[in-house]
Amino acid sequence: MNVKIESSRIIKPLYEGTPPSTITHIPFNVFDNVTFDALMALIYAYRPPTPPTSTIETGLRKTLAVYREWAGRIGEDEHGHRGVFLNDEGVRFIEASVDASLDEVLPLKPSPSMLSLHPSLNDVVELIQVQVTRFTCGSVVVGFTGHHMIADGHAASNFFVAWGQACRGMEITPLPMNDRAIFRPRDPPLIEYNHVGAEFVSKLVNKELTKVNNENKERSIIVHKVHFTLEFLGKLKANASFMNGKAKAYSTFESLIAHLWRVITKSREINASQNTQIRISVDGRRRIIPRVPDEFFGNIVLWAFPTSKVKDLLDEPLHYATKIIHDAITKIDDKYFKSFIDFANHKVTEDLIPSADMKKDSLCPNLEVDSWLRFPFYDLDFGTGCPFVFMPSYYPTEGMMFLVPSFIGDGSIDAFIPLYEDNLPTFKKICYSLDLKAK
Repeated sequence: MNVKIESSRIIKPLYEGTPPSTITHIPFNVFDNVTFDALMALIYAYRPPTPPTSTIETGLRKTLAVYREWAGRIGEDEHGHRGVFLNDEGVRFIEASVDASLDEVLPLKPSPSMLSLHPSLNDVVELIQVQVTRFTCGSVVVGFTGHHMIADGHAASNFFVAWGQACRGMEITPLPMNDRAIFRPRDPPLIEYNHVGAEFVSKLVNKELTKVNNENKERSIIVHKVHFTLEFLGKLKANASFMNGKAKAYSTFESLIAHLWRVITKSREINASQNTQIRISVDGRRRIIPRVPDEFFGNIVLWAFPTSKVKDLLDEPLHYATKIIHDAITKIDDKYFKSFIDFANHKVTEDLIPSADMKKDSLCPNLEVDSWLRFPFYDLDFGTGCPFVFMPSYYPTEGMMFLVPSFIGDGSIDAFIPLYEDNLPTFKKICYSLDLKAK
């Protein structure tokens, strides 16, 4: 796929009336500060008829006037507090073309060629970048990059819905809640959980983890896409929810993650006595009391870390792994979030750094899952209909999974799973099997 860049420019918010001040600085909150300090990239594909590029651009400019953080720049204020300057310096907007029809390059697979469908993720000051790539058949692919410290998945999906509303000439609703200072520590603080080893790690431990990670740098990583039908998910959920003649209802998400945890661990051929864990994002909007509005724009995510010995994970039935996952997620409740807020405000020393890290090549023996199953990403309608493809870009970090709803729209799920190439044959062989053992 030969992508030709036609133009690249900075576009700025389009205000109605007098523009606001451009000297405001908004410090990051404790959740912004522990999330991934990196750009994330998404791919949308649309069949003709598609809207003019000018409609997509103007709609974006109108939306930036409401979601101003995206058009700003990350930096420190006079007190050394890192945050975002609402200076309206703008976002990058790129127009590109491909001298072929989209059908000639379908299906869009998670491969290095995906990187040409969105702007660079490295050495970028713009907090949003958009690339509109047109194909000879009239189809268009919109590649989007956005900085994670500005918004979590929930907040980003609200932005996409608003962008679509603006392109269709509608009023943007609901408006975002932009107050990042609502998460205040208690007086006196009450730290009830150990946040070192969870949201934070010591620099020394991180150095050792990086050393182990570097040992596998020469191994080739393949991002494999797996489709799980609604029928299979139903069987998986039933299997996970039944043990010793007793039923315990678990969610489809918990059941699928438990299954993938087991399958990937088996494929990796890890020592049976070793520990393995999954990093699972937990949205705080509906867990913090009083509840944080869904319109909150920023980050309110912490993580659950279900952990098991490899032998137990594989020898025990699926119910075992599912229960570990369910219990770990349940633990991240109002008390845990408030304990974290107190810890992050009072106990973070120079030796501690966030554990969230996009720079690793491998997570083995651990996993991470980014679930976009509940977010309305498919609702980004520029005026001619919703996308027929929505997917993450190419992220070859071994063990970092993405889950997205299938474009079929029947409740089935697509999983994007990076694995070492030599582990992939085993994974393909057993990914739909429920009969796994450590030996």
